[in-house]
Amino acid sequence: MIKVLFVCMGNICRSPAAEGVMKGLLTRNNIADKLYCESAGTSGYHVGDMPDSRMREHALRRGFTLDSLARQFQIEDFEKFDYIVTMDNANYRNVMRLDPSEKYKSKVIPMAHLCEKLSVTEVPDPYYGGDAGFEEVLDIVEDGCSSLLRRLELLK
Repeated sequence: MIKVLFVCMGNICRSPAAEGVMKGLLTRNNIADKLYCESAGTSGYHVGDMPDSRMREHALRRGFTLDSLARQFQIEDFEKFDYIVTMDNANYRNVMRLDPSEKYKSKVIPMAHLCEKLSVTEVPDPYYGGDAGFEEVLDIVEDGCSSLLRRLELLK
């Protein structure tokens, strides 16, 4: 089974959205037994918290349930997961700081690099913005997650 970890800063908006979208895509395509995913944050500010209520609401409108609890990225995650998908450049740098020898560099991929339909450089943090920011995040993570499934040859 392929294992994917989505990483943002606080693990309450972007990465749980990616986790929920991926789980939804897996279920919709009857391939939930092919890939396991979680999400984590590079900071520990929100450990144990549910995803942001606004992100949960926007995701639910698209048919995606976000029910994970926030946790912080751990060194062991490098070994546990096959792919570590970061939401922005700061998250990428923070994860890579924990791998100074770059032993796991090939596992760490920015979400923006997975997108096929949208041309983006990062998944923007919607926390301090309005509804449009949450919708933009969902657009990006849907594009990136679908693309990752195709690259892994789990979707046609």
